[in-house]
Amino acid sequence: MAPGQRAQEEELLALERGWYVGSEQFRKELPAQMKVGPENYGEEVYQSGEQKALKLVESELKKLGWTGADLLERAKGDITKIRVAKKLRQETTMTLQWIANALHMGTKTHLSHLLYWHGKEKKKRRG
Repeated sequence: MAPGQRAQEEELLALERGWYVGSEQFRKELPAQMKVGPENYGEEVYQSGEQKALKLVESELKKLGWTGADLLERAKGDITKIRVAKKLRQETTMTLQWIANALHMGTKTHLSHLLYWHGKEKKKRRG
């Protein structure tokens, strides 16, 4: 078998095992470039959504002047963490569990409870 043919076969085998061919850096950049529509599903869409969510968390931490350590030190029910969680819910497809883990807010049910009461308080202040 010719060396070029062998390389082609290895690339084809890689496609059978995954959804991309290329470096690890390429794999990390690719989901952010994806345009997701109703015909898309699965791992690719999840990774694209996760990429967006991670960038949003990073952006919010930067605006606040926080680091990852600040997320650990602050209370699970910190009002600022709740606001970031609400933004993640509105702008991404990440689950409550993912958000709770990313922001160190306890369990998904605790986060759900916090978001519910935070929303209820806002309505009460408006009304």
